[in-house]
Amino acid sequence: MSNTGNLQKQDGFQSKWGFIMACIGSAVGMANIWRFPAMVSTYGGMTFLLPYFLFVLLIGSSGVMEEFALGRWAGAGPVGAFGKCTEERTGDRRLGEYIGALPIIGSMGLAIGYSVVMGWIFKYTAMAFTGELYAMGQDMAVISGTFDVVAVDNAPWVIVAVVVSFLIMSLGVAGGIELSCKFMMPLLFGLLLVLAVYIACLPGAADGYQYIFTLHPAGLADPKVWIYAFGQAFFSLSVAGNGSVIYGSYLGRDVGIPGSARNVAVFDTIAAILAAFVIIPAMATTGEQLSAGGPGLMFIYLVNVFNGMPGGRLVGIVFFLCVVFAGVSSIINLYEAPVAFLQEKFRMKRVSAVGIIHAVGVVVATLIQAITSQWMDAVSIYICPFGALLAGVMFFWILKKETALDAVNLGNHKAVGGWFYPVGRYLYCPLCLVALIAGAILGGIG
Repeated sequence: MSNTGNLQKQDGFQSKWGFIMACIGSAVGMANIWRFPAMVSTYGGMTFLLPYFLFVLLIGSSGVMEEFALGRWAGAGPVGAFGKCTEERTGDRRLGEYIGALPIIGSMGLAIGYSVVMGWIFKYTAMAFTGELYAMGQDMAVISGTFDVVAVDNAPWVIVAVVVSFLIMSLGVAGGIELSCKFMMPLLFGLLLVLAVYIACLPGAADGYQYIFTLHPAGLADPKVWIYAFGQAFFSLSVAGNGSVIYGSYLGRDVGIPGSARNVAVFDTIAAILAAFVIIPAMATTGEQLSAGGPGLMFIYLVNVFNGMPGGRLVGIVFFLCVVFAGVSSIINLYEAPVAFLQEKFRMKRVSAVGIIHAVGVVVATLIQAITSQWMDAVSIYICPFGALLAGVMFFWILKKETALDAVNLGNHKAVGGWFYPVGRYLYCPLCLVALIAGAILGGIG
């Protein structure tokens, strides 16, 4: 199903299922594993989940559909797609191309930060297999001290992470990205399900489930719950004006976008729920409070929890394998937008473009290890939400309404409802602006 409308890309997704698996892979990442369970715990189980589900529905039926449709209509990533939008409206393609550079920068910046994080993940996965993690026992000084060292001096494993991404992407969209995600995503869901079932059988796990399904109506009056729920849904669905746009450009003209967007939203949410069903009950089995998100949750607190439970060594191996699959599928999506940019603008061969982008990525990633957290915050708080806002504006405000609706309806058996365009224009776009402002004020919501 290669996109024959784009002469520069003869490669493309070969099946609807492969496209969906790749998009799910781009969406399922660290936001699902180290942020979502912490948000659920901090803001009260169903008190957080209800607004989160609402925003997943909203973003999945507007932003995700819009970015897929924009990419397929243009047959290009954000630079080419934004340029085509402004060309249709004003006759000036260059303006849109300049604007489209921002999502490319955001994607590259996030990919570089992710490369560092993936280095940590590969390191910890190796330590899980060798038994080094389990040998730490529950000595928090040793566990936290190990992560402190790894977080600032882990160059060999950062290189491993980038090389893995390079090898997959060098094989092309169908032979590399699609094939790897069709392998990794089912395994990820299967392993998470096995972990969830195992932990459910441990004494004390019921307390975790009880907490997840508890609703505090008064908590719904807290604006922060809604702001963080929107931010979590926004970043978890990988809406940033880059990855979904470029994947859309590889999509065949006979594939319905609403159904694809729905599947991505559903499976991404299932992954997040499974992660919560693993992590929150696991913490409950040891009486621990899930009070921290971010890297500390995964590389410190959960290592301590796993080492204290029956079969903890095996649980740690399976858990970090899940994280590897989630991380690799995300990082290849983040690197794809800048790779495609080099192919589109400079007519580079794919392997050359992949090599240049990954060479830059590995050099910068090794240099920013000590400031990875600040780097990721800067990119995720400012550049990525702005990229999503720009993509929404281009599709719902700059592109002619008839063109936008034709783009989203292409390949559908039934036209999207009349709700789609006004929801995208008057609700989704303003909420993207809110996410940008709220993220800056609150210090990050992804």
